[in-house]
Amino acid sequence: MTTDYFIKNKIKHIDYKDLETLKKFTNPHGRITARKHTGLTSKSQKKVARAIKNARFLALTPYIEA
Repeated sequence: MTTDYFIKNKIKHIDYKDLETLKKFTNPHGRITARKHTGLTSKSQKKVARAIKNARFLALTPYIEA
């Protein structure tokens, strides 16, 4: 029984341009949600964090939301 969003939906590549998916893993303030709350595996959580950081760097998502 796995609750990993990416395994369940058969998504192999976590893309920094897929903003709707990345928003699911950030809280309303724009912070990356902890693995305990997302239910992701360690590998997926690291990939999500890297994708969110890339999206922030390219100004696709804000660093913080006021």
